Amino acid sequence: MSAGVVYLVGAGPGDPGLLTLRAAELIGLADVVFHDRLIPVDALSRMRPDAERVYVGKTPGIEADADGSVSQEEICRMLVEAGRAGRTAVRLKGGDPFVFGRGGEEVEALHEAGIRYEVVPGITAAVAAPAYAGIPVTHRDVAGAVAFVTGHGDMAAPDWRALAAFPGTLAVYMGVGRLAENSAALIDAGRDPDEPAAVIERGTLPGQRVIHATLATIAERAAGEAIRAPSLVVIGAVVARGESLAWFGAGPLRGKTVVVTRARDQSAGINSQLAALGAEVVELPLIRVQPRLDAPEVREMVTALHTYALVVLTSANGVARLFEAIFRHGRDARALAQATVAAVGPATAQALRDRGIEADLVAERAVAEGLADALEKVDVAGRPVLLAGAAGMRPVLAERLGARGAEVDSVVLYETVPEEVDPEALAAAREADYLTVASASAARKLARALGAAPAGDEGAPSGAGGVAGRLISIGPIASAAAHKAGLTVHAEADPHTIEGLLATVVADAT
Repeated sequence: MSAGVVYLVGAGPGDPGLLTLRAAELIGLADVVFHDRLIPVDALSRMRPDAERVYVGKTPGIEADADGSVSQEEICRMLVEAGRAGRTAVRLKGGDPFVFGRGGEEVEALHEAGIRYEVVPGITAAVAAPAYAGIPVTHRDVAGAVAFVTGHGDMAAPDWRALAAFPGTLAVYMGVGRLAENSAALIDAGRDPDEPAAVIERGTLPGQRVIHATLATIAERAAGEAIRAPSLVVIGAVVARGESLAWFGAGPLRGKTVVVTRARDQSAGINSQLAALGAEVVELPLIRVQPRLDAPEVREMVTALHTYALVVLTSANGVARLFEAIFRHGRDARALAQATVAAVGPATAQALRDRGIEADLVAERAVAEGLADALEKVDVAGRPVLLAGAAGMRPVLAERLGARGAEVDSVVLYETVPEEVDPEALAAAREADYLTVASASAARKLARALGAAPAGDEGAPSGAGGVAGRLISIGPIASAAAHKAGLTVHAEADPHTIEGLLATVVADAT
């Protein structure tokens, strides 16, 4: 057996909340992730910053090796190659790897090559999508069994006579393209044409649509509603219950598309909250956080941490990088025991709390000026003060504390660097209902990506950038950066937190 290992991981049907704990853990550990087209929006944001991401999805109706579609043989070859190279690889598949996911073929290839592997089941669409549509696939009164069926012509043809006689629910994967033919085949084989049927488009996702009809009329109804893949067809008496038991998709942002521009490793929380509110989320990470913990001044800071009278944290990222530096040098939270600890806002205070430190002072306004005002009550004259944060920190705090006689050390723990922009996500962002920016750097990068500011001059305004939706900013600093870069801010969060940003989007939409 090789030193490497390949994990076949089911990512679930689409809702990020249905990703299993084991799946999330392995995505975060992987050296390389080979992923399909239909995976939860948050799944890849859990990857390590240095991990390799390889798209191996198949586009419906497109031949392998055309338009980015990858053949199954090539996928198997890449998995074997990763294992032989000693890498920890995750093969991330929508739903469950062994339910119409060709996971069996991939495991066989790995086994034959002597590559160590593990299979992590995922929640499959035939269970999740009907549940989100209020359809119980089994019911004591009317359905004691459920059959998973492929409606796609690339796999073995179903035994329509056996399925017509099946005494339970039929859940047909990949069946929308051949719905008319498959429905006719079932009816010809003896299935009741008046039996309830439904098609669930984008099951468990904010854009989920459900149509109800009979087996005889479902194809015509689906065509009339322009139902598209990915969709699941459900046939059986249980379907009738879905019209009264449906529960999903009633949030205030239903039908709205919202763009999130935060770094991948920070977007999971806001993405999940937006989805819970009914929004369709477009991930457009424009920046990523790059630690600078190997710099001499960071090592000196950790060594001298116990000498500071006041430690000021200006972001949750700063808190994370500070503790990373502390732990790296064999110390822990006790290094801050002698200091007054101040946080710029509730998110930063929560990041400290998560690491066992309760901030002594939290600014009421989550901006540098608000923190400087709050620090007026702290005696800093002649005392050592640490400002720990990002490269390019605004000088407000250092200047105001210095003017009061503090001995200020400003230490850079990280910097934000541009992220490569996904063209598909950018195209979706131009048509979205809302775009959100949670920092000045994200606002500037968004302007550049949209063409509102020319490359090389992030601050030069030159139009609206062709955006259809409304821009919502987390606070005045991000708003000012957006305005300067040529974007129009339609609303600003108050309080200046992620929760405030979400509340502002909801208020604007309703």
